[in-house]
Amino acid sequence: MKIRSNQPVNRAGAGAFTLVEVLVAMAIFGMSAVAFYAGISWGFAVVQVARENLRSTQILAEKMDTIRLYTFEQITSNNFVPPTFISSYFGPTNGGGLLYTGAVTIAAFNLPNPPTYSNDLRVVTVDLSWTSSGVLRNRSMSTLVARNGLQTYIY
Repeated sequence: MKIRSNQPVNRAGAGAFTLVEVLVAMAIFGMSAVAFYAGISWGFAVVQVARENLRSTQILAEKMDTIRLYTFEQITSNNFVPPTFISSYFGPTNGGGLLYTGAVTIAAFNLPNPPTYSNDLRVVTVDLSWTSSGVLRNRSMSTLVARNGLQTYIY
């Protein structure tokens, strides 16, 4: 069964997009794609900096743990604790990658009015620096070491 209509068919609504509409849509899509990829690359950069900071904290903690095990005489003697060191991002066994340069400073405990036991204390500071993406980054950690401190309880 066929039904025919005598009314004319309106084809004006079935026309194609205009050139201006296509250009605007492509511009919006292009800006969205650029923003998406910029966000992705920024996210990777933030994760990389966080990894580098975490590794620097690990290196500083390792040096501090080592220093806490030395006797007071070892710390106060000359050249027992190396004044500088270099460590890599991937650890001492793998090497390569980002290099961290460190310095260990051992100084007397000085205050304006020093206590009587100030000769039995030393301030140990470990400074760490590295260059990441052309930016020089620094971290530091300090501790006090006493003559009758933790190292006397370890065999």
